[in-house]
Amino acid sequence: MARIDPRNSTQYWWDRHLTGLSLLCADFTTHEYPPHTHEALVVAVTEQGGSIVRSRGQIEQATPSTLFVFNPAEPHAGWMGWSEHWKYRSMYLTREALDEVAHGLGIESVPYFTRNTFGDPDLIEAFRAMHVAIEEGRDVFRERELLIGSFGRLFRRHGSGGGRITPAPRDRVLLARVTEHMRADYASDLRLEDLATSVGLTTFQLIGLFKRTVGLTPHAYLTQIRLGIACRQLRHSPIIAEVATAVGFYDQSALNKHFKRCYGITPLQFARAAAA
Repeated sequence: MARIDPRNSTQYWWDRHLTGLSLLCADFTTHEYPPHTHEALVVAVTEQGGSIVRSRGQIEQATPSTLFVFNPAEPHAGWMGWSEHWKYRSMYLTREALDEVAHGLGIESVPYFTRNTFGDPDLIEAFRAMHVAIEEGRDVFRERELLIGSFGRLFRRHGSGGGRITPAPRDRVLLARVTEHMRADYASDLRLEDLATSVGLTTFQLIGLFKRTVGLTPHAYLTQIRLGIACRQLRHSPIIAEVATAVGFYDQSALNKHFKRCYGITPLQFARAAAA
């Protein structure tokens, strides 16, 4: 009998992010997909166990070390085969969503994939992290960054045809303008694409610009700004929840997570030490 959590099979329609993107989390002990197609581009990451997939007359295995990609309207089938457990995450991008991703990458059309499987460890982890972030829905800026960054790497490394993704310029003047914007509006609902547009870049170019010049993604840089200001505020206010929202974090738990990861202590421990 197949087991699938209906809460995780919900489609996530994006008005604040991207219209036409849906996500699926599945956990099977036995299941078989007959030959079928999707109108969307499909990207799937196996987290545990695996399955057997048939596409283009070939039979391949879906495992945690493979990324599966199916072009829109490409027939494929799948079944458990050797595995007793198949846990995976998949995402589906319709034409509308693909057009938005292409715009974020600065290309006119997305590429076609001449293969269905790719053994690319860091790309597999990037798509898994992106899927988890979108499912949690707690940080729109990071979700958008992961989306554009992951698909940009997928298209550049493995796509055939489509447009050329132009690299970000190595221009510290542009970086200074963006970081000044971040420092001025750190507590607001900043959007990655708005920051890119403000300096005449695509979102993918902006991500590349940050990685080339400061070695961080835009989201990581913004997080550091918010944490620094949180430290100053925690010296005067022990109410962690208020500080979290005041500096732009989703909630107190988000501040706790980033604060401890960066400084090794919790915001409360920091506030008590500052008071002492």
